[in-house]
Amino acid sequence: MRFIIANEFYQQMLQTPGHTPDCYVRPGEYLHHMYIDGVKYAIAPAVADCLAEAESKGDAEAVAHLRLHQLHYQSLLADAERTGTLTDEVTLLGDAPPADDEGMPPVGNAYAPRLPTRWEDLGLELPFIFDLALRTIYTRGQTTGGELANLMAVPFAVMNPVFQAMRKQTLIDIVSQRGNSGDAGFVYEIKPPKGTAALQDALDKTTYVGPAPVPFADYVESVLAQTVKKLCVTRRSIRRAFEDLVVTEDVFNEIGPAINSAQSIFFFGYPGNGKTSVAERITRLMGDAIHVPHAVEANGQIIKVFDPIQHTPVADDEAAGDGTETVLRRGGNYDQRFVRVKRPTIVVGGELTMPMLDLKFNPVGKFYEAPLQMKANGGIFMIDDFGRQQVRAMDLLNRWIVPLEKKYDYLNTVNGTKIEVPFDQVLIFSTNLDPHQLADEAFLRRIKFKIEIRDPSEEQYRRIWELVCRARRVEHDERGVDYLVQKWYRPTNRPFRMCQPRDILDQMMSIAKYNMERVNFSPDLIDAACATYFISAEQKNFGAKVRME
Repeated sequence: MRFIIANEFYQQMLQTPGHTPDCYVRPGEYLHHMYIDGVKYAIAPAVADCLAEAESKGDAEAVAHLRLHQLHYQSLLADAERTGTLTDEVTLLGDAPPADDEGMPPVGNAYAPRLPTRWEDLGLELPFIFDLALRTIYTRGQTTGGELANLMAVPFAVMNPVFQAMRKQTLIDIVSQRGNSGDAGFVYEIKPPKGTAALQDALDKTTYVGPAPVPFADYVESVLAQTVKKLCVTRRSIRRAFEDLVVTEDVFNEIGPAINSAQSIFFFGYPGNGKTSVAERITRLMGDAIHVPHAVEANGQIIKVFDPIQHTPVADDEAAGDGTETVLRRGGNYDQRFVRVKRPTIVVGGELTMPMLDLKFNPVGKFYEAPLQMKANGGIFMIDDFGRQQVRAMDLLNRWIVPLEKKYDYLNTVNGTKIEVPFDQVLIFSTNLDPHQLADEAFLRRIKFKIEIRDPSEEQYRRIWELVCRARRVEHDERGVDYLVQKWYRPTNRPFRMCQPRDILDQMMSIAKYNMERVNFSPDLIDAACATYFISAEQKNFGAKVRME
């Protein structure tokens, strides 16, 4: 705790508008805190005055809160007097303000998969590598050793001894040479009859072709090394991630600790207030990119992990110093069987089904596709519109009991083998339904943070209009917003929603395009947009009914 004892800060606190609810005993009552540069302080004179006020009112709850503050302050004061550090110049008791590096902690990811220097470093059995090379040559036809190594995402220097071993076993043969790159230019093809038989055996196991899989143990090591538990969010750093959203301080105060905990989060509130947008911006706080394997080998089975739809690759920082790139050298100073991607944000909604949360077996290719939560490791997995899925909410909740408690998940192969997979992600449930209608107390206990995304105030609503107009390159007119609020909100006490400025402005732009006019805040354009955006509160019977249960 940090206490400010200087009276001038007390006056500054009283003159500062818009204090957050956590500056009071109860929202709006007994103000005794203030934030300075994102750091929270208790104002000692305010604590004393509020305590006297609470005692005079007989407000037991406020007295208990403020008296504990007073005890802590008196303890710090006694320590300062005993050590002789209390002087007329001292304005602060307690912990010193955080340094700049504490307020904006580094978010870089230092992990990089070790670059293999010999084939044994791949962690795969030699016959497994033979099979993958044969399938690759088969799908490509005649191909050079350098191209083959690149397709398998392994340095040629590592694969060259493997190719030589395959030649000795008469599985492949050299038919020509391309270019002047030495052994990397040798053109290989499958050599019958032994190579043809080995190829058929390899195809019977799986038809997977692509980057060589990573051993499951190496995958687990990579997940733990890039864990979301190492992330640190502060009051200062969270503002940068949410700078394009209008978010209240009290919501920041709930979201920040939730991310630091790396625990599950339950967002609830009215639709249109940005629950999905908040979740997407949480990944900005997660910092640098992570490394995700193209595929994983587990008990002889191949599981594809990298998904170009769910994962966003980022360019390698390492560049070739002389600007050249050959088949003898691939870019990047890490194992190229991994892809460097932004920390994933995977969002699913009403389309979510239970099979999507387990290994998906390809009966033709005879390999597996990783489930969504495995692809989300190191990032965020958000279940949007929770309660509106095709499966019962309770069944979906029960699916997460073990992962939430143990931080690992069990996946089943088609032959009944269970694979224990790390569950290292921030799991977010988002709903506009009452959480008590969706889950019992036992499950809600396992979701550590329950955060309500509230309606914006009128001041925040107007601020959103400014941001939306700037983003759409439309001139903002405060008078037009005044007209909008006065006509379309106040008469019916219509609640403000975060999404409404964006939606209404888009509606105005569409109408202006139709009218062949410039977009502006004319009353005609505002009324036309709102008339087609809002639904009248008047009940109407059009002769048909629909069941919503």
